[in-house]
Amino acid sequence: MALAPLVEEALGGDIPVGVEAYDGSRAGPADAATTLVIRSPDAVCRVLTAPGELGLARAYVAGDLDLRGSIWDLLALRDRLPGVRLSPRMLRRLVDELGGWRQVRRLPPPREEARLRGRRHSPQRDAAAISHHYDVSNEFYRLVLGPSMTYSCAVFRHPDDSLEDAQANKYELICRKLGLEPGMRLLDVGCGWGGMVMHAARHHGVRAVGVTLSRRQAELAEKRVVEAGLSGQVEIRVQDYRDVDDGPYDAISSIGMFEHVGESRLATYFGRLRALLRPGGRLLNHGISRPPGSRSARLPRNSFINRYVFPDGELHEVGRVVSITQEAGFEVRHLESLREHYALTLRRWVANLEANWQQAVEEVGEGRARVWRLYMAGSAVNFEAGRTQVHQVLSVPRTDDGVSGLPLRPVFE
Repeated sequence: MALAPLVEEALGGDIPVGVEAYDGSRAGPADAATTLVIRSPDAVCRVLTAPGELGLARAYVAGDLDLRGSIWDLLALRDRLPGVRLSPRMLRRLVDELGGWRQVRRLPPPREEARLRGRRHSPQRDAAAISHHYDVSNEFYRLVLGPSMTYSCAVFRHPDDSLEDAQANKYELICRKLGLEPGMRLLDVGCGWGGMVMHAARHHGVRAVGVTLSRRQAELAEKRVVEAGLSGQVEIRVQDYRDVDDGPYDAISSIGMFEHVGESRLATYFGRLRALLRPGGRLLNHGISRPPGSRSARLPRNSFINRYVFPDGELHEVGRVVSITQEAGFEVRHLESLREHYALTLRRWVANLEANWQQAVEEVGEGRARVWRLYMAGSAVNFEAGRTQVHQVLSVPRTDDGVSGLPLRPVFE
């Protein structure tokens, strides 16, 4: 029996990539630039014991499935995967390949798979989820993100802009939307490695506080603040947004943190930010969102992203975000989609990772490097296809007299 032709058949035949299996079989175009390599029977066991996306993800992260060539070619198969169902005949053939049902073993998941405990979106579980994703290695993130150490959608004036310029564009756009001026107080919720607070302090003269749940992020952010000579203007804290109590602030930014909040905590989130913002202040919420039609904001329990990348992550439809923002006492004044910009950003991150692959593997191990490669490339394709979105929503506290503090025709560019 030949395994590679069976895989090609399961994918609908006429696939654009080659397939090679440990039994010596081959399928797909003879001149394929990219080849999916099935390295061991463990790959089959993982697919049989966790059918669908999770089994495939486990096999790839563990190295039982490998890729020779371009990950973009492999992702061209993405639209075929939801329709892949193992017929009884195919299932029987796979089991026969292993030598019968007695040989089908449930293998332990790769160590990179998240295992969270406790009540969903409690402060303790949220901290564990953040640690899983961000407390990986600051050096690894530097290899992927580049010198800006900015882990959110950049803003490109032209597709050929450098990643550094595009990230600076993003920070400047947010500063303009927030109307920052010298002496103002800025709170950045989910400050990462300090990019936003440093840009706002350096270029707009604000006094800024950045909060994060990641200790490794905070350690490096504090070091970067000192090296930039901004210690007198910028403070970095390891702190949950629910525990910030030193308002009022003139402006609040939240960039790429919103995905961790959770549907059940949205009212709490916006209510807390409203309480921390002075009358006439501004809130800029920048978050990944989902198109309408999905039944739940939660990522599917057995999805690759939930198990390996953003455990407990939730994506909210932007109309829902606007409604809850306003129910919390804000008036939404401006909304902007940056979907195509995130696709460009992710492709730059993938290129950085692949260019620094050996260093990345030495830093975090091959399994985690594989996780990030698959997640970033797959996300780029999803943004390009419109399956995932990202929006900036600018709001001001609603007032009894209706005075928003915004000019009649604000210009942010």
